[in-house]
Amino acid sequence: MPITMLRFGETASIKRVGGQKEVKKFLENLGFIIGERVKVISSNGGSIIVQVKDSRVAVSKCIANKIMV
Repeated sequence: MPITMLRFGETASIKRVGGQKEVKKFLENLGFIIGERVKVISSNGGSIIVQVKDSRVAVSKCIANKIMV
């Protein structure tokens, strides 16, 4: 399921990162790699804030739907 389906405060491991090569590389640079744990911090209309590694990152829901947990 995509990371956008997680509830606030829920943690899960990344299983797959989809999208084109550029999108995958962008997400990898932010810390979204297979096996990494992510936690949903908050969500608003167009973006989701997650904690990955030791950082909090905001990504659009469109991009977040490419991150499967």
